[in-house]
Amino acid sequence: MRQLSGVRGTLWTVLQNADFRLIWYVGSVGEFGRRMELLVLSWLILQLTDSYFQLGLVLAFNNLSRPIISMFTGYIADRFPRGRILIAGQLINVLTTAILLSVIAYDFELIEAWHVFLAVFVLGLTKAIEDPSRRTAIFDIVGQRRLVNALSLDVISNNIGKMTGPIVGGIILGAAGFTEAYLFLLVIHLSNLALMARLRIPDYQGPAHIEPVIRSLKVAVSYAWRSPVLVGLFYITIVMNALAFPVQQFIPAIGRDHLGVGVTLVGLLVAADGFGQLAGAGIMAISRDLRYHGRVFVLGSTGVLLIGIIFVWSPWYGLTFGLLTLSGVAQSGFSTMQSAVTMLATPHDMRGRMMGLLSVCIGAGTPLGAIEMGAVASAVSIQWAISLNASAGLLLLLPAMFISPLLWNPLVQAESEAAADPGPEPDSKPAHNPSGGDA
Repeated sequence: MRQLSGVRGTLWTVLQNADFRLIWYVGSVGEFGRRMELLVLSWLILQLTDSYFQLGLVLAFNNLSRPIISMFTGYIADRFPRGRILIAGQLINVLTTAILLSVIAYDFELIEAWHVFLAVFVLGLTKAIEDPSRRTAIFDIVGQRRLVNALSLDVISNNIGKMTGPIVGGIILGAAGFTEAYLFLLVIHLSNLALMARLRIPDYQGPAHIEPVIRSLKVAVSYAWRSPVLVGLFYITIVMNALAFPVQQFIPAIGRDHLGVGVTLVGLLVAADGFGQLAGAGIMAISRDLRYHGRVFVLGSTGVLLIGIIFVWSPWYGLTFGLLTLSGVAQSGFSTMQSAVTMLATPHDMRGRMMGLLSVCIGAGTPLGAIEMGAVASAVSIQWAISLNASAGLLLLLPAMFISPLLWNPLVQAESEAAADPGPEPDSKPAHNPSGGDA
């Protein structure tokens, strides 16, 4: 058995790969469009309803499809060409945006809350379709030894989109209006579709014998259940998505009602944690010999929750912005290692399904957390809703810290990992340990 020595590839080596650069652009443009659209639709709901609860429903509907279909999209990612899956999801984005733009441009008074909820549901559906295929395609392109570097760059691209999307959305809404914002979004979605058409992803369609879908999903769940590393990771993922990350959805209300700023500064505030995530991901992208992937994941989660308790009480825009930026640095550890640990602890022919299972955990926590947080915010205040949820998250994190090997043990290579790695690795030796912990 051989423990992973960490990332030996360099940032420059990863960026020299033209196929990786292209899928990196796709991720960046896609996240830009998604984040801008979420801000535009969240602001639209605030203007239409003036309800914190319905603002929370935007995030709930956006993630509602994840637990329903993500296990199946993971199966699809393991069985069918991943480039075609990405294109299919993006075509749905283009069609949805074009329809909503037509309604807004024809008569803005026709827009109702259910139109927004339907649009964000479709947006979440395409995200659930795209995630397992795009993340596993990154692995197929760069290989195991450069995975953390590549995923760190992927987090960087996501955060460039996460930063610039709300900023541009806020500027366009403040200077023009909803019609112009949605016209711009349609151009973005069409541009990303053109990029996807140029993608070249190494062919991998699973073993020659394809299991029935239900049996295949049972195998994936059974594998995850026997792995202490994956159980701990999925548990923390549910906790964070239920009690920490729905906070992002309520930042427009915090900016408008607590800090008293307009939509342009609200867009900048929504982007604040993206600046921190960009810095944190940049550090990890140039890291070498990282062994304790799980430790970075757990400590990043803890940092997000601690800052979540305090930032909402800040009376000043600048301080709030700074605290959200620090939260983003912590979240970069969570985001990068969430995917890295999942794939490194999973055999090659099961990675798509395991990424789908990860997406199920994200989707299982987020809608419930968004609805609960919106209800508490409506009944009491946004500040208490966020602080109480973050405090509960810290308490629920303690069992994973002491029981799971994530925090204490270096990750061990999953069975068949070295053999499946598309990149040359002469000194690699396969290790048998599906748990990802010590033998």
